[in-house]
Amino acid sequence: MQSPTSAAVSPLQTLLDLINETLSLILRTSLTVRSFAGRWQPLRSKLISLQTSVADISDSPHWAENPLLYTLLPNLLSTLQRLKALSDQCNDASFAGGKLHMQSDLDMAAASLTNQLRDLDLLLRSGVLHQSNAIVLSHPGPGSDKENLAFFIRDLFTRLQIGGVEFKKKALESLLQLLQDDDKAAGLIAREGNVAYLVHLLDFHTQPWLREQATSAVSLLAAANDESRRAVFEEGGLGPLLKLLESGTTTLKEKAAAAVEALTADPENAWAVSAYGGVSILIESIRSGSPTTQTHSVGAVRNVANVEEIKTTLGEEGAVPVLLQLLLSGSITAQEKSANCLAILASTDEYFRALIIQERGLQRLMHLMQDLLSAETLEHVLRALMSLSASEPCARVLSSSTLFLVQLAEFIKPQSNSILQQISVSLLANLSTSISDGNKRAIGSCMGSLVKLMESPKPVGLQDSASQALVSLLAVRSNRKELVREEKSVMRLIQMLDPRNEAVGHKLPVMVVSAILAGGSQGCRKRLLAAGAQPHLQRLAEMEVAGAKKALQRLSGNRLKTIFSLTWRE
Repeated sequence: MQSPTSAAVSPLQTLLDLINETLSLILRTSLTVRSFAGRWQPLRSKLISLQTSVADISDSPHWAENPLLYTLLPNLLSTLQRLKALSDQCNDASFAGGKLHMQSDLDMAAASLTNQLRDLDLLLRSGVLHQSNAIVLSHPGPGSDKENLAFFIRDLFTRLQIGGVEFKKKALESLLQLLQDDDKAAGLIAREGNVAYLVHLLDFHTQPWLREQATSAVSLLAAANDESRRAVFEEGGLGPLLKLLESGTTTLKEKAAAAVEALTADPENAWAVSAYGGVSILIESIRSGSPTTQTHSVGAVRNVANVEEIKTTLGEEGAVPVLLQLLLSGSITAQEKSANCLAILASTDEYFRALIIQERGLQRLMHLMQDLLSAETLEHVLRALMSLSASEPCARVLSSSTLFLVQLAEFIKPQSNSILQQISVSLLANLSTSISDGNKRAIGSCMGSLVKLMESPKPVGLQDSASQALVSLLAVRSNRKELVREEKSVMRLIQMLDPRNEAVGHKLPVMVVSAILAGGSQGCRKRLLAAGAQPHLQRLAEMEVAGAKKALQRLSGNRLKTIFSLTWRE
């Protein structure tokens, strides 16, 4: 057995000697107990394990330098002395104490012994007793290798789990600093640390300062990467975090909300929110939480909005009016997430579209478009409006609003965000049949952009939408004249008519040319003839492209001219 090498550690050696002596006495007397022999049998097994652990500690090269033992060993000695007294009583034939009282005393002593044996085992397994001055190990620098960092993490969790108040406090401070300073530390903490213990510290029975720091650590782990997020979820972190979100202080709620949002970002975790009654907690947090709590809570709701069993609960718990209110009063980030969530719900089915309409969501979304929103928020607002436009009453409201349509037309123009441009084209195409001639004239300036978008093969469906919207706008005479005056637009149409052009389906430019010629304007006809439309249309008619024959007839100005050697299929 190694002896301490300085006077500063001699009390530990004295304690260890007393523990060994008391342990030997109990092991001998436990063999001859006259009463409660059944309870002493498992106790004896624990005492034998303890004897091995104590021997391992004394054989460790730096055990006497470890300050944790100044707490562990006195507590252990106290438990053993209590067990020695109980074993003497159980060996005394004249002992007349109450059986229930003795059973209770033995059970409490056994529980203490179990906890202390666990702490010693943890200390031994951590390896800190083999490292000189391990417990005050300095914080690893940016260039530290993985082995040193792993040891530092094990040391932190050893202090956190079995140390006193100061050890726990310093361990959590170091852990938080590590998570904030090193992006790669979270994965190593998930592997080398004890995430389950951190989750345990979220319990309301934990001291408030300890619970707050543990919540910060769990929140950082949940948001860091897939590995650490998975560790928090698998160790049961979602339930305690939702409880903190429901009943914690403002600071705890904000950190818990951030963690819940991060956990639910993984679709495989999102389903569990309903298992903990989390939907109502999240909705209430959006309704009454601080701006930070609202932002993260609505992010979590957005994450779970696609989960089928949660979707219905969102409707039943009143999520729609809360999301619409946040859309008007929340922070920029909260607005974006709320708009995204509404877009998801609106795209789901008629039930949610009806709820949104019932809460005047259509008007709120249209009004919001007039504000200075971020591109991301506008994208989600437009997607929500796109889904709502499937309802005929909504389509009528949207198509009758000149202000809305003019703004939509602005989004279609080239300087706009490409995603906003694409959504706006699709929405305009959806509304095209119900827009009045007056409103079509008001947004005619976007026609050149629609022609250009017809050339874009991606995303799928954009060419069709651009063509449909353009054909609708060309129903107005002034728009037809305006378009043929745009030389670039006309040349693009002619290039798209070329049968050799495979970038766009032939029927789409044919539809547009036919719409330009539908009014019988000689000016439009001459402009297209001069640009070279006729030979392309003639070839397309021979290829039997839909609408090409009629367009060619209109372009010719005399139907008989188009009937020469071809046999038309009527």
